[in-house]
Amino acid sequence: MNASLTLTLTLVAALLAHVALKFWLNARQVRHVAQNRSHVPPNHAQAVSLADHQKAADYTLAKARLAQIDIALDAAVLLGWTLLGGLDALNQVLLAWMGPGMGQEIALVLGFVLVGGLIGLPLSLMQTFGVEQKFGFNKTTPSLWLADMAKGLVLGLALGLPLLWMVLWLMHVGGTLWWLWAWGALVVWQLFLMAIAPNVIMPLFNKFTPLEDASLKERVQALMQRSGFTAKGFFVMDGSRRSAHSNAFFTGFGASKRVVFFDTLLKQLSPAEMEAVLAHELGHFKHKHILKMMATSFSLTLVGLALLGWLAQQVWFYTGLGVIPSLTDSNNALALVLFMLVTPVFTLFLAPISSWRSRQQEFEADAYAASQTPSQHLASALLKLYQDNASTLTPDPLYVKFYYSHPPASERLARMQSA
Repeated sequence: MNASLTLTLTLVAALLAHVALKFWLNARQVRHVAQNRSHVPPNHAQAVSLADHQKAADYTLAKARLAQIDIALDAAVLLGWTLLGGLDALNQVLLAWMGPGMGQEIALVLGFVLVGGLIGLPLSLMQTFGVEQKFGFNKTTPSLWLADMAKGLVLGLALGLPLLWMVLWLMHVGGTLWWLWAWGALVVWQLFLMAIAPNVIMPLFNKFTPLEDASLKERVQALMQRSGFTAKGFFVMDGSRRSAHSNAFFTGFGASKRVVFFDTLLKQLSPAEMEAVLAHELGHFKHKHILKMMATSFSLTLVGLALLGWLAQQVWFYTGLGVIPSLTDSNNALALVLFMLVTPVFTLFLAPISSWRSRQQEFEADAYAASQTPSQHLASALLKLYQDNASTLTPDPLYVKFYYSHPPASERLARMQSA
């Protein structure tokens, strides 16, 4: 059996296993949530009404039904691009129209992204104006949705095209170690985006105003001081323009960090609870979770690019995935797109590891918050947020291990009580 056929059969087997596992996990989640829909868990019976519990269950089930379609669609799209010849056909059309060269390679990647976006558009609309609308979370109007999409498209081209050109250029001129130079460029680019995001990118989509609640501002300033943190300012984001969901987060680096609260969060929580939520976010910085996450991401990117650097030189990598490579001209864009397509199929096994580490970090941040503020304030804030965001109190345990980046409410609250 030659290497090309081996890769084809490996992809088919891996894709079948990938889809089967996702369907099975989704089915477990649906069954577990549905079975527990009729009663509130005893530990939360006094704080959570049956109506809120059932709303969370119904919201979870609605998202799970949409996820079933998404899983099947992703698999069909992958097969369409690869073994059914979609990417090869697009490549041949662009070659006949433009001829080989950097322009054709950029057009191939852009065409791939554009077609993928159009295929995923109906599901995105169903999520926003279907599921989110039905459960009272969507606040986005069709005109705002179109404006966001237009801004996102322009921003994506403005920021993505230079990066794409740089990576393809390095693949052309960087020799056998092009992937190392490309990795360095990607790291610098990502740090640059993180630096400009608070003042350049985010204001394009949301309005940020200084926090005006004097008592809350005094609370959070005192918390920052006793925790040894500094921030450039405290801001409120108009998240309610698009969604009823709420959050709080930091942006920026070092002393230029900004603390941002969703306006929906200010309406949901008391000042003491807001302080506890901020203490939790400070816990992530105290334990250097952001830096650890970036280091992990950069390391995985380096490994991925090194693997791509090797695969791009193997003819069987292209033919085994339904593409006929050029024997005289560059195949860099083809290699890049194929790698982006098939990598998720072979890396699903990493999901439980990543999710577990993220949940442990949330526990560490909770513990730090409890050391800075009364733990009952964080507990009541978390319970309110889980209720207001319609997060189910009864997820399937195995589904949690694979997908949940945050521990379920019952686990977090139990950990606080035992501490």
